[in-house]
Amino acid sequence: MQPDNSPLQIEAVVCTEILLRLSDRKAQAGKTTVVRAIQRALSSPEHGLSVCVLSLDDLYLSHTGLVHVADTHAMNTLLRGRGQPGTHDVDLGHAVLQGLLEINHTTKSVDLPSFDKSLFNGEGDRAPMDPGRTIESPIDVVIVEGWCMGFYPLGDSELERRYYEVKVGSKESGGLPNIPSIMEAVSLEDMKTINGYLKEYPLKLYTFFGMLVQITAGSETPYAPIYKWRLQQEHHMKSLNGGRGMTDDQVKL
Repeated sequence: MQPDNSPLQIEAVVCTEILLRLSDRKAQAGKTTVVRAIQRALSSPEHGLSVCVLSLDDLYLSHTGLVHVADTHAMNTLLRGRGQPGTHDVDLGHAVLQGLLEINHTTKSVDLPSFDKSLFNGEGDRAPMDPGRTIESPIDVVIVEGWCMGFYPLGDSELERRYYEVKVGSKESGGLPNIPSIMEAVSLEDMKTINGYLKEYPLKLYTFFGMLVQITAGSETPYAPIYKWRLQQEHHMKSLNGGRGMTDDQVKL
């Protein structure tokens, strides 16, 4: 992988290895679609690079771990399900990225974890190890996509300022059905808990990366399409697995 102090020549794709993190400002803005396009382009005969893709979703805690986090913060609605900082196994992510960093030199192969969102009525659980997700050397490019990749914790005063700014403006959120009700249920202390969990991400994950790419929904009201896109994703998954997953009401939460 590119050392932190070395130039990254992405324009000409002359790097030997890149660790790239890709995020959006809100889930469902098209990360996976963009990543697939990047992977196809870099793997094409024109560039001939070997590309490994890891999703932050595959680093969720086991179902037992998610239940433990929810029970520990029983009054925090943001931690009742997966998604927020605090629901990922950051240590697992660190170990996987360290293995990928060394794969062309000492590790030789790395097993990528996966998470099955359909288990436990849509609450999800860590999936059994799949031999098809064992990555062998050589690897030229590693891409990690996740909605909060690149997010950093805020200072207390800035967090408080943004919290009240969003809370006041929640009724103009762009049409996402659950934003006003969520903001009424989320306290400043709840946000401080999420902010505290977020402190682990730069320390244990971001140090591996050479660049960050962020995409947006491209809308004046960026939250408006989110619920629709989340429903489409959930319905697609359920159409492939016999109907296992969250209900439409659960997707709203």
